Amino acid sequence: MKESILVMGAGGRFGYAAAQAFRDAGWRVKSLVRPGRAAFAAHGTEIVEVVTRDAAVDAARGCAIVLNALNPMITMWRRDALAHAYAGIAAAEGSGATLMFPGSVWNYGRDMPEVLDESTPMHPTMRKGKMRLEIEQRIHEACDRGMRAIVLRAGDFFGSGRGSWFDLVVVKELEKNRITYPGPDTVLHPWAYVPDLADTAVMLAERRATFAPFETFGFPGHAITGREMIEAVEAATGNKTNVRHMSWWTLKTIGQLMALGRELSELEYLWTVPHRIDGAKLKAAIGEVPHTPLHRAIAQALRELGYRT
Repeated sequence: MKESILVMGAGGRFGYAAAQAFRDAGWRVKSLVRPGRAAFAAHGTEIVEVVTRDAAVDAARGCAIVLNALNPMITMWRRDALAHAYAGIAAAEGSGATLMFPGSVWNYGRDMPEVLDESTPMHPTMRKGKMRLEIEQRIHEACDRGMRAIVLRAGDFFGSGRGSWFDLVVVKELEKNRITYPGPDTVLHPWAYVPDLADTAVMLAERRATFAPFETFGFPGHAITGREMIEAVEAATGNKTNVRHMSWWTLKTIGQLMALGRELSELEYLWTVPHRIDGAKLKAAIGEVPHTPLHRAIAQALRELGYRT
């Protein structure tokens, strides 16, 4: 048995996959979930049902890693994101553990260059991006106080469940042979296949002693155009699809009357500005980065959503 890890938000998409990956790698995993959510945690892990920050701090005692996979619904970001981040910092500081946190490209803003790496300046241009940057600054400050942390930055998720652009928009109407893509199908966009990201987190955790107190790594994932995504879905299902493009105009007008529309409308630039994440630093740290071929990853993600491939 290896060391122990507390996975906060273990009933969510990335948290569940990470708990599985660490469990399979021989770690003792504590899956922290909200009361009543035990059924959503990975089998073979110790389930901890808590709701307060103090309880999370207690649960982290004896753990070498605290992975903060808490992720509020997008409509609750302004209210909950910082509180979730502070809970993760408190749990890691209180136990002397290394904090792991899944970062985002939201930090860079609409003027970001096409290739993003650990040295790319962060100039967020939306509220959620500014909050993301503040979270990372608070983590960095905790490292100045003696904590250790690893930020693993990735693009949009697909695979291992629901709750992302892939299942909520792109293939939402696939049973009607219809795909909705959020932007022009020629623009490069980064995707992270969640099982690959989880395996990468394990590899970083096992090498953490070689890193500086605060480290960030970019996860390259699958940097593809909309056309490549559509072709991969069609190859997996064996069917040609009717492709529609998301109506951002509607979100920016009528959609402003709804919380979800207001929050999503800030994200349009992520689908119109080409960008990808450079993984050179990550590869130098862990060797070959986990990478499931696109067509296989898409097919598995669709099967998990109930589609026949």
